[in-house]
Amino acid sequence: MGKTKTKNQKKGREAARRVAEETFSTVPHTFVFQRGQIGRNVGQLVLDMRRVMEPFTARSLKVRKKNVLKDFVAVAGPLGITHFSIFTKTENSINMRLARLPKGPTLYFHVAKYALIKDVISSLKRHRMHEQQFSHHPLLVLNNFGIEGMHIKLMATMFQNMFPSINVHKVLNLNSIKRCVLLNYDPVSQEVEFRHYSLKVVPVGMSRGVKKLMQEKFPNMSKLEDISELLMKGVNLSESEAEQDGDHNITELPQVYSGRGNMASQQSAVRLTEIGPRMTLQLVKIVEGMGEGKVLYHSFVSKTEEELQEILKRKEARLKEKEERKRKQEQNIALKKEKRDQNKKRSLEGIKRKRPQEGQVSDDEVEDPGIPEDQAPAEESEDEAEYYRQAVGEEPDQGIMSYQIIGESPDRGSKDGRKRFGDRKPLEGRNRFRKSDGGKKFGQKGGKGSRFAGQKKRDAGKKFGGQKSFKGRAVMKRQKGWTHLNHKMGLLLH
Repeated sequence: MGKTKTKNQKKGREAARRVAEETFSTVPHTFVFQRGQIGRNVGQLVLDMRRVMEPFTARSLKVRKKNVLKDFVAVAGPLGITHFSIFTKTENSINMRLARLPKGPTLYFHVAKYALIKDVISSLKRHRMHEQQFSHHPLLVLNNFGIEGMHIKLMATMFQNMFPSINVHKVLNLNSIKRCVLLNYDPVSQEVEFRHYSLKVVPVGMSRGVKKLMQEKFPNMSKLEDISELLMKGVNLSESEAEQDGDHNITELPQVYSGRGNMASQQSAVRLTEIGPRMTLQLVKIVEGMGEGKVLYHSFVSKTEEELQEILKRKEARLKEKEERKRKQEQNIALKKEKRDQNKKRSLEGIKRKRPQEGQVSDDEVEDPGIPEDQAPAEESEDEAEYYRQAVGEEPDQGIMSYQIIGESPDRGSKDGRKRFGDRKPLEGRNRFRKSDGGKKFGQKGGKGSRFAGQKKRDAGKKFGGQKSFKGRAVMKRQKGWTHLNHKMGLLLH
């Protein structure tokens, strides 16, 4: 069995998880996606840009045709997204928008040239790109962005805020820097060069033979008589491995770096290998908000102060007109609701006034008064008299059969004379089954025309319902009549 975690280990992992969540929530996050039809190559460029922005981006973001920009803005808040990088394509150009959430600004770029990751790697003899490099964010390097100009400063600020910043007051782990993003601004052509590099640190001040020994794969020394030949002469080594470092990339490491020979306070060279993608961007314009505000800068169109004031006035007029329409719509909704409530109130009042006039009172509110004293008892139905003749064998007494249960109306209906739901008249064909001397009585089993004579032979011994046999409607009604008759006679005797 494996060892169980100790109390200190659990506390340490919980603290590390909490710190990681706090760090993850404070760094910027970016959505990279496309709008409209862009083609296969631009779609691959979108995927390559997601690789650049890892790990603080949505690598597997799915975009559907019916999605609009408001959908991405709605989910950006809960997910902590701070920037959008949107690619579009027209018949003549490829464009990229960089937007700062939630209130802008939005920068519009024209992609003059681009190359994918696969194109850059295929042009290199040796490339250095592996998955461990994308577990940390890249280091951002800006060049020539100190030129005077509002649009240059705003562009530099946008690029800086897209990547996590480095806190110089905290000890930085150099092993977390594996990639580098370089942005170079050319003031002559007014274009921005975008490059993505893989970073490698190697020790300097050693012969080529010693460097070979420091690597994981040892050189072939089968033709050497002594190891000193490798260290001193460097035989069997290619000319491409000659020293290419200089003062431009040699530095002293403040701490130990990953790789053999990279020790603290030792001279090491920093080497960059391009891994793509690369782009040449040209700033077109800067707009307030999420692409719907005032144009702050335009590289192709310049307007005078009077034209800018006229545009501002038209915009203010449109906003006032929009607010006025919204106010009228709210008033109309309120009036319709008030009118609907008034109609409902008048309808209820009319219903209340109509009920007393018609004298209609619900059955629940009326108490059953019983049979009035001056009302003659209703005559007994023919069925009950027939029941009495079959049971006793003589004509029924007029006093016994005229008795009624208290609360039973003469016509067995409602108090106002109307028949209630479910009241039935006695069927006319019932008595002929009882009066006929020949044949089976109604309700008896076994006859050919009997209603309940349809049992199969295999169910002959099985009773209906598993408890007792069904005797028929007439027999059950006759038994009920006997019970009713006994009750009446008991009341008369008392």
